[in-house]
Amino acid sequence: MTDTMTSPDASLALASEFPPATEAAWRAAVDAVLKGKPFDKVLVGRTADGIAVQPLYPRKAGAAPLAARAPGLPWTVAQRADHPDPAAANGLALEDLSGGASGLTIVTRGAIGDRRGDAMVIDGLADLDALLAGVMLDLIPVRIDAGTSAGHVAAMLAAKAERDGIDPASLTIAFGIDPVGAFARRGTLEDWTGAAAKASDAVLALRRRGFGGTQLVADGRVIHDAGGSEVQELAYVLGSAVQYWRMLEAAGLPLAEAAQALSVVLSVDADQFLSTAKVRAMRKLWARLETACGLAPSHLDLHAETAWRMLTRVDPAVNWLRTTTAVFAAGVGGADHVVVEPWTAAIGLPDAFARRIARNTQLILIEESNLHRVADPAAGSGGMEALTDELCKRAWAQFQEWEKAGGIVAALSANLVQPAVAKVRAERAAAIAKRREPLTGASEFPNVHETVPEVLAAPKRETRRGAAPIDLPAAARGERFEAQVKAFASGAIRSALSRLKSDTIFVEALAPIRLAEPFEALRAKLDAVTAATGTRPKVFLAVIGPVAAFTARATFARNLFEAGGFDAPIPSGFADVAAIRDAFAASGATIACLCSSDELYAAEAAHVAEALKGAGAKQLWLAGRPGDLEEGLKAAGIDGFVFAGGDVLDFLNRAHAALDA
Repeated sequence: MTDTMTSPDASLALASEFPPATEAAWRAAVDAVLKGKPFDKVLVGRTADGIAVQPLYPRKAGAAPLAARAPGLPWTVAQRADHPDPAAANGLALEDLSGGASGLTIVTRGAIGDRRGDAMVIDGLADLDALLAGVMLDLIPVRIDAGTSAGHVAAMLAAKAERDGIDPASLTIAFGIDPVGAFARRGTLEDWTGAAAKASDAVLALRRRGFGGTQLVADGRVIHDAGGSEVQELAYVLGSAVQYWRMLEAAGLPLAEAAQALSVVLSVDADQFLSTAKVRAMRKLWARLETACGLAPSHLDLHAETAWRMLTRVDPAVNWLRTTTAVFAAGVGGADHVVVEPWTAAIGLPDAFARRIARNTQLILIEESNLHRVADPAAGSGGMEALTDELCKRAWAQFQEWEKAGGIVAALSANLVQPAVAKVRAERAAAIAKRREPLTGASEFPNVHETVPEVLAAPKRETRRGAAPIDLPAAARGERFEAQVKAFASGAIRSALSRLKSDTIFVEALAPIRLAEPFEALRAKLDAVTAATGTRPKVFLAVIGPVAAFTARATFARNLFEAGGFDAPIPSGFADVAAIRDAFAASGATIACLCSSDELYAAEAAHVAEALKGAGAKQLWLAGRPGDLEEGLKAAGIDGFVFAGGDVLDFLNRAHAALDA
């Protein structure tokens, strides 16, 4: 007998018993279920850039894997070194490295990655020594995220390597010099000519010293943090890259070397498919950019970081799920290095446990899921390929628009980028307010009785001032940078090498936001009331009828009001209107919400509303759309209606106002 389970040539006879599956047959079955509802509105999603996401795609024939990191090798499990005190940061970093991390990202005060404003202060070589004590720099990749201080930190690293006899070529350091990103985040710039001269001076000196790695970075996080779209993030990265290539060419560096001087940072979030497609699109766009400039496509050093804006302060354990999804997307997309924001990062300075979870999120996906072993697993997937190609198409078009304005610096200076980002941010905020984009733990399924996890106390370590100024030569071909290296090697601190900024360009800054902040502000207000009084403000759910009649709407109402910080327990039911009134009076609540079926609303809602108003209710809501009953219900005392698709933040703000009345 032929073994049909193991023979490679065996056909699946079982499948032949069924009619062939066709898209037409599937569509006919779908239309039968939709019963006249529009296919495009029900089953076709849209990204923030308006890209249609279809429910079904055919396989893309002939698709080849995109070249990314070396096949079969894992990405760098990078950990943030960001404790304000370099010595304390060193202890955490050594624990990270001994616990499985394979790289470090040094985050200093004022950097793009310093969203809380409490990151590390590195004033001089002594601080850098304290941070890196016991760290074998020649064994791990390091990325510097230092904002306007990146050049100074780079000079300190050069001084350290020279003093300690470390071969610069043995190091892999992404120095992260990024005057465009600093301008976009801060909203101020001395002028591009001066900023470009200083950046070029540092790049030329670092390359002359032979450091391995990259000197400049095109950092898309500044767009993502501010609420921008995937297309805007990609286009901004392309614009920054071209701005830097032109800058280095003008400084005398051949274009091929200029291209190798850059790395890229992207944000990845809980939208797995979109984040994977974005990372893949970056590879394709980079190759296209190099080809357009007459260069042979080369490897792009691509760093991914889990998104700041998706993190929540409330129910922060959900951040474990968000960051796991984001790391999965980055790994599948082909990122070379990945950083996970610890799950408590939105609350404060993460402790050792939070950092352990951050690195283990990656290690489990590598060591247990073997996620790195397949080169570009998304290749050929119809949906992923279509999304990748559409991101490429739109990002390239947006990049060209900003190029027509004179480049990304000119576009930022003319406030062309900021309103586009603000528009996307506002549209997403509206979707979140109506819970079309739910935030688990914040806008959906809140837990008002949660225990807030511990974070580290961030010491108040300020930048040292008052050092005697040291004159530096003008930025040219590395002379200024070399003077900084010499000064730091002699014990100078940054304030001695810094001068008051004489910025001439002032624009709207692309400040970081988190999507859950409006809900968290409401929660925080009532958390403070709870802490002061010992009792959480309540919303009384006036359930009418049997359990089957009220459970769905009572559950909806509880989730809605608790998202604003109220306590809204669901009662087991009441015998009559008098029992509802008495229970409300005993609850201590001043706000009530009626919950039941449409049929019982028609029969009982007005009587219940009148009874609750008589018992002292300041505000009455009804869960559901009122339909023809609206006029009568309002006359009976109903102040508003809560329903799916409504503006939840508006509902909650009105409820909060009743507490203040």
